[in-house]
Amino acid sequence: MPKTWRHRFNIEKMNDEKRIVFGWALVAFDKDGNQIVDHQKDLVDEADLEEMAYRFVLHYREGGEMHIKGGSAVMIESIVFTKEKQQAMGIPDGALPVGWWIGFYVTDDDAWKGIKSGMYKAFSIEGTAIREEVK
Repeated sequence: MPKTWRHRFNIEKMNDEKRIVFGWALVAFDKDGNQIVDHQKDLVDEADLEEMAYRFVLHYREGGEMHIKGGSAVMIESIVFTKEKQQAMGIPDGALPVGWWIGFYVTDDDAWKGIKSGMYKAFSIEGTAIREEVK
């Protein structure tokens, strides 16, 4: 099993005038190929990451505030950077992690204030899954 550790993925880019934010929703493997353990101590493989992202885009696309207040943002960008896609795009090996990059237009004034103030620093994707123990 590859080396693993926990990591938080912050908002990487913000445009105040347009009220948009971008960043990694989830990174499954870092640039060096090390698998990453998320905050719930879960691992995500490349195929599950891609399926999860596609289902979110197809059925939800909505951003909430702290998993309590829905309707705070609308997804405007989503791409899952698998190894295969990176190769097809001509991205050199090790330049990007295997992960899901997202962007949201923030519609809610309070949520936007929280992002601007630094109170909200990262994305948190909510969902359900069937856990399988990995040894």
